[in-house]
Amino acid sequence: MKKHFPFSIALIALLLVSCEATHYRTSSSPAPAKPRPTTPTGTRNTSATQTETEYQALIKTYKSETAEVLTDLLNDSSDSPKTSITVENNSRCNMVLTISGNNYFKKIPIGANKIGSAMVLKNQNYTLSGMICNSVYQKTKFVTSSYNITLSN
Repeated sequence: MKKHFPFSIALIALLLVSCEATHYRTSSSPAPAKPRPTTPTGTRNTSATQTETEYQALIKTYKSETAEVLTDLLNDSSDSPKTSITVENNSRCNMVLTISGNNYFKKIPIGANKIGSAMVLKNQNYTLSGMICNSVYQKTKFVTSSYNITLSN
């Protein structure tokens, strides 16, 4: 019996070590995904993700008014019924600027470190709003002549 004792201990130790290294799969289904945070509207995207998705969709169909805006800025357009709003995005994030007013609504995609613009009717109130790097921008402005703003994060 004394001869088999050291051999038995070695065999048990070997068996325990080999069991420890063996991995058994107990379930064939993948681990449940962690829920992502929801926004107040109940969607599962963050604000930055929503803004980027909207930016990418809008940039495909957006028609710039660059020629009209440059004409307004470079020429004396005091007799014109329209004027320009120019927004410089000095952040690292793309944004979508919404301009709304009396019978006017426009969304403008503005890339990071880019400038966006629109022509609007003079002598009216406009609300400018957007999300820039998870920060909300919103301002109401009575526009009488060309208006320029610079946004950064």
